[in-house]
Amino acid sequence: MELDDELCLCFHVTKRKVVNFIRIENPRALSQLSQCYGAGTGCGWCRSFLQRLYEAHISGDVPKQPEPAAGEYASDRSEYVRAGKGTPPAGATPTS
Repeated sequence: MELDDELCLCFHVTKRKVVNFIRIENPRALSQLSQCYGAGTGCGWCRSFLQRLYEAHISGDVPKQPEPAAGEYASDRSEYVRAGKGTPPAGATPTS
């Protein structure tokens, strides 16, 4: 996943926006990432990725797990939604 790829597909929040929010705002709790344009408050798919970025920030490290490519990420999210694990809000990136 590149910096300008959408991390939160429900609210069209890019990875760059989240990374900069973490760097500038220095959140004290994972839940504060929702203040970054609503990231993580839609279907829930991106929450594990947000958590990885947050934990890397707290530890001063880089995320250890490789990130999927944008297409794979969106496809996996479609499967997640079809399985009934989350419901995207109106206006979210459609599931294919």
